[in-house]
Amino acid sequence: MTEKEMQIQQRQEFRQTGEPTKTEKQYVPAVDIYETAEAVNVLAEMPGVAKEGVEIELENETLTIRGVMASHACEGETLLLQEFEPGHYLRKFTVAENIDQEKIQATMADGVLTLVLPKVAPAKPRRIEVRGI
Repeated sequence: MTEKEMQIQQRQEFRQTGEPTKTEKQYVPAVDIYETAEAVNVLAEMPGVAKEGVEIELENETLTIRGVMASHACEGETLLLQEFEPGHYLRKFTVAENIDQEKIQATMADGVLTLVLPKVAPAKPRRIEVRGI
């Protein structure tokens, strides 16, 4: 990733090109990305999104994360103050060639999505036998 991609970002609204057809706001989830020798790990903050509201797609080396918030309104309650503005989350990443795309794993807990993108194991050196014809 480049330095520009790694800069800290404030909560921001997702800006789509063209005319919007959805009325709800879409936000870019804040992420932390860290790398180990075995994997690249992505933590995406999506408060108010349940496990069932997360959708992750991988197509043409683009990883797309979507989070849909369920309604917070409960029957018999009157809203007095709302500082947590509801909306949905959307973020896209380009997946590097060294990621084993078949083994990507995701978990969701306490409003944080954790993605583990394991790296492809490097080819082990081996001796090749030469045979006669």
